[in-house]
Amino acid sequence: MEEKNRQQIKRLEEIIAGSNNIVFFGGAGVSTESGIPDFRSVDGLYHQKYDYPPETILSHTFYRYYTKEFYDFYKEKMIGFDAKPNKAHLKLAEWEKEGKLKAVITQNIDGLHQMAGSQRVLELHGSVLRNYCEACGKSFGVEYIRQSSGVPVCDACGGCVKPDVVLYEEGLDQQLLEEAVSLIRNAEVLIIGGTSLVVYPAAGLIDYYRGDKLILINKDSTDKDGIANLVVQGAIGEIFGAL
Repeated sequence: MEEKNRQQIKRLEEIIAGSNNIVFFGGAGVSTESGIPDFRSVDGLYHQKYDYPPETILSHTFYRYYTKEFYDFYKEKMIGFDAKPNKAHLKLAEWEKEGKLKAVITQNIDGLHQMAGSQRVLELHGSVLRNYCEACGKSFGVEYIRQSSGVPVCDACGGCVKPDVVLYEEGLDQQLLEEAVSLIRNAEVLIIGGTSLVVYPAAGLIDYYRGDKLILINKDSTDKDGIANLVVQGAIGEIFGAL
């Protein structure tokens, strides 16, 4: 680890030690170290070859008209059936247990924060672990999706089972967004990790922060680095593992 990174991590450690009002906002980069692909990195889904771009496949329109093709992609690429929490997930759960962390706000849909032990998790884009019948509303776990062939259908009424995830063209839950805004506005420390901060409206949440301890942790630079009080470049699991 280079000297600059060591100094940044030491500063990060000091900030965390001195606060009991931390909010964490994370993106896909938090889960890549658990083997779940992101979208925009070199190895991300946008750089792989499919018949349609991932953004098209994961849209409401595509789901509605090409449901089988949607599920072929979704099962293969979006559900990390064997994924386990990494050091970032575990550290955040530890801080919450210690009373330092107020909440995790995540763009991820993998449920790894809860698996690591985090209690207060705001899933802005939903979760692959929850699924429901569009006809009768019956709930299904992720295992039901894994065991289904083709399009999963409800075992009660035969309706189509839809993942409880926010697809492109669908709106975020307004109540959840308002809760996230309130948490960020009242946070002493805001740590943003593993996100390129380009997906709106979630990326706009940073604008509600009023404090002077804005920390950005990401492998690549972001457009918001200039307004951060501390920028740490690198894999977030590795960085949190060093704390």
